[in-house]
Amino acid sequence: MKPAGTTLLLCLACASAGAAGDVAVRGETVYTMAGAPLKDGVVIVRGGRIERVGPSAGVVIPAGLRVLTAKVVTPGLVDAHSVVGLSGYLNQAHDQDQIERSAPVQPELRAVDGYDPHERLVEWVRRFGVTTLHTGHGPGALISGQTMVVKTRGATVEAATVVPVAMVAATLGESARGVEGKSPGNRAKMVAMLRGELVAAQEYARKREAPEKDKEPARSLKLDMLVRVLKGELPLLVTAHRARDILSALRVASEFGIKVVLDGAAEAHMVKDEIKRAGVPVIVHPTMARSNGETENLSFETAGQLRAAGIPVALQSGFEGYVPKTRVLLFEAAVAAANGLGLEGALTASTLDAARILGLGARLGSLEVGKDGDLALYDGDPFEYTTHCVGVVIDGDVVHEGPDS
Repeated sequence: MKPAGTTLLLCLACASAGAAGDVAVRGETVYTMAGAPLKDGVVIVRGGRIERVGPSAGVVIPAGLRVLTAKVVTPGLVDAHSVVGLSGYLNQAHDQDQIERSAPVQPELRAVDGYDPHERLVEWVRRFGVTTLHTGHGPGALISGQTMVVKTRGATVEAATVVPVAMVAATLGESARGVEGKSPGNRAKMVAMLRGELVAAQEYARKREAPEKDKEPARSLKLDMLVRVLKGELPLLVTAHRARDILSALRVASEFGIKVVLDGAAEAHMVKDEIKRAGVPVIVHPTMARSNGETENLSFETAGQLRAAGIPVALQSGFEGYVPKTRVLLFEAAVAAANGLGLEGALTASTLDAARILGLGARLGSLEVGKDGDLALYDGDPFEYTTHCVGVVIDGDVVHEGPDS
């Protein structure tokens, strides 16, 4: 938690709260992520969408509209990979739904059936400026299930959901080996099983699309999902840390012509050229993740190196085995910023580039007219530890006020 005591800079300039989804936000510095930062900038949100952005001298704030002010304003942060909402803060069996180990391949497991919008960690990460989460089934099985994209508010799954099925989560590496004596076992077996499932899905799709008389195959929830991957409707999110596992993921992507998003990728800096040639984005491991086992070669500088190489990069909180069961995207981005990514690079990787990798760049990640009214307000440099998040706006509604402490 951040220390308290910083002056609260979130203020209400109007007595009227205005209509739901309507708000004006004024910042000494506004990072729009769509151009140079604005000095003394204003963002007007109407009906949940951004209506106007610009310097205060050129933007008239409508009478009666609620106005929030802060030193720094950014787009709401987009956590590119998390398990919050499936993994709960209690760290007990009943609130750890991010992984199901009864079988190594289960792409049919829906994130929407496991997500808990009332999980306290959802509110907690929101208090640091995170407005969007890409969450769902996590690493730890060859194919663990589906992911989804949610806003960090909403009393029901339906109210929170932005994209109900975003990606299919897979893992290549140590955590996918399975329990003693069960598949997949070693790395060659992992890749062979993954390829075998994709081949089976190809055959299933062929038979479903052009069935022989009375021979149409029975519907398979598992194969239905893999067919969507084969058709390019969904990316395969592959958690892989070792360079050889990253290259295995790229080989599978090339063989089947599927979209792959690399996740974790602790040794990505060792195979930058291969990743760039493949045109694959990377959701880099939490910057401060512990370096041991297959993450022993991770680096604080990985995100900066990949971005410098021209590889699309996003940052994440990831899965955390210890309580409070999640890292904080803002803190991970701060360390990346100090280690080669820079302030605007880290902001981009936590907002617009994250949204683009999730296929939501036209809706989220920057402060532009027509986009969702999601904003984070800070009383100083967002990546300075003594700074507080003093306000969060989602779809034009103020969902958090006051410094986090």
